[in-house]
Parts: sequence; structure tokens; C-alpha cells
Amino acid sequence: MADLTDVSPLQSNRRIWLRSLGGLALSLSIAAVAVYVLARAVKKLDFAHVLSIVEATNLHLIAMALAFIVLSYASLTLYDLFALRTIGRRDIPYRAAALGSFTSYPIAHGIGAVALISPLVRYRIYAPYRLGAIDIANISFLTGLTFWLGNLTALGLSLMIDPDAFGWVEYWPPALNRLVAAALLCAVAAFVVWSWPGRRSARWPVRLPSGPAVLLQILVGLVELSTAALAMYVLMPAELGIDLARLMAVFIAATLLGFASHAPAGIGLFDATILLGLGGDQERLLAALLIFRALYHLLPFVLALAVFGCVELSRSCWRSSPVSDRRVQLQPDHAGDDQREAE
Repeated sequence: MADLTDVSPLQSNRRIWLRSLGGLALSLSIAAVAVYVLARAVKKLDFAHVLSIVEATNLHLIAMALAFIVLSYASLTLYDLFALRTIGRRDIPYRAAALGSFTSYPIAHGIGAVALISPLVRYRIYAPYRLGAIDIANISFLTGLTFWLGNLTALGLSLMIDPDAFGWVEYWPPALNRLVAAALLCAVAAFVVWSWPGRRSARWPVRLPSGPAVLLQILVGLVELSTAALAMYVLMPAELGIDLARLMAVFIAATLLGFASHAPAGIGLFDATILLGLGGDQERLLAALLIFRALYHLLPFVLALAVFGCVELSRSCWRSSPVSDRRVQLQPDHAGDDQREAE
């Protein structure tokens, strides 16, 4: 019996390690295939011409795309707020939720390995509110649920409107798109019905959102995703003739594939899916994609890093200030009064 109890934790750890290694290998394989496909797609393009198209892009269109991106990230802040309210932390204000959402998503998505980086950033942001590891895990789960519900609903609706969106994929008929769209929408509807009375997770001490809250989740996810897709849509040259439903379907597919690859900002797979899915003049399409990448991924990533660094620096300075050090210097006979004054 001693041998069995000694071996079982080792076997469990080995399974976890092998599963993690398998997931990493799969992600690297997906990223390698994506980079290969992207390299083949752009190797014949004139990059000097692409840059000239970028420079000639109307500033009004860039400003409009930036406005949609601001709306997208503003709705993204509701992800954390919704999760905090669901786990019962109504004492945490919106500004803290917005800070946690804005820093965690761009940093984690920009570095890659969202499931690992995002909880770490959130843990640091919510440190003053004493959220434990289970709370952070619940927030990550609920924000991920909002992301997937919004994406799957938007993908189903866009494929219903334009079933020929993936016509560029060989042996992928429009009828299959309708089937996929119907399956996605039915799955989302089934989840709404199942969750309507509100249920508690079997593993985590958290109550899953009830039906009305799930509908709110779907709405928030749709707004966040739709505004991001609209930002790319306004950057698309009119002569390409790309309609919004098709762009939405391809954009969601590219987002999900890029998320699955765990590559920084989905690089390679996201871009290859956009270029192959939308087709047309690849140089103009690549120019629009580069502008979108700079506005939607690079700029928020830099801003989020700066904000996160400022938060950490300000907290470090506060901890080293004389006021915070008075906890150690208090006299025993006046400890209570002095402690309240220091707080």
C-alpha cells in the first residue's frame, strides 16, 4: 500500500506534465503551419507598394477605426466587472475592474499563453482587494465564458447571413456553413436555457451566471467583437467589395484560431486566415491588416504595459514611504491610535 500511495502522485504529476507538453506541441505545430502558409501567401507581394498604400490611407478612416477600437476595449472592461459581480465582489469599483481587464487582456494576448499570463496580471492588479487564487481563477473562467459566448454567437449569425463566407476553403460548401451556424446558435441557446435558474460549478465554489446574466454576457461579447470587426471593415478598400457579414465570419475564425495557437497576438494564423479568407488584392488587404494590427494589438499592448508598470511602481513607492513604515515604528501604548492615524 505504501508503494501505491507513493507512486500515484508521481503518476498524476507525470500525466499533467505530458498533457501540458502535448498542448504546447500542438500550439507550436499550429503556429508553424500558420507561419508557413502566411509566408507562401505574401512572398510574391511588393512590400514597398504595401507601405505606400499604408502611407496613403485616409486619416479619417484611421481615426474612425481607432474610435471603434476604443469602443471595443471599453466594452472589454465589462468582462471583469461582470465576473466580479458574479462571484459576489460588488465592493470592487468599476475603475479597478476596467484596469484589470485593460491590462490583462492586451498584455497576455501580446505575449502569448493567455491562460497563464492573464491570471498573473489580474492577481497583481486586484492585490489591494485581497482576491485569492480561486477568485482569480473564477474571474478568468467567467471572462473566458463571455469571450466564447460572444464569438460563437457572432460566428453563427454571420454564417447564417453569408453562408458562402468560407467558400475559399476547398470542399467547404455553403450548406455546411448553415449547418455549423445552426449548431452554434442551438448550442448557445441550450446553454442559456440550462443556466437560466443559476447553477453552481461542481468543482469551484462559484455560482455560474443565471439565464438573464448569460444573455448580458452574450450582448457584451457581441459588442466587443463587432466593434473590433468594424474597425477592420472601415480600413478595407472599397474596391475589394468585402461585405460586413463575410468579414465578420472570417475575422471571428481568425481570432479563434489565433487564440488557439497561443502565439503572441495570434501572429501568423490570424494574418493568414484574414488574407486567405477575404482574398482579392492581397497588397491592399495586407496594408489594411498592418494598420489594424498597429491600432488594435500593438498600441493597446504598449499602453497596457505602461499602465501596469506605473501601477506597480506607484505601489512600490507607497510601500517604501515613511507613512507605510510607521507600522513597524509604533509604540505599544499608542499602537491602536497611531495605527488608525497611519491608515
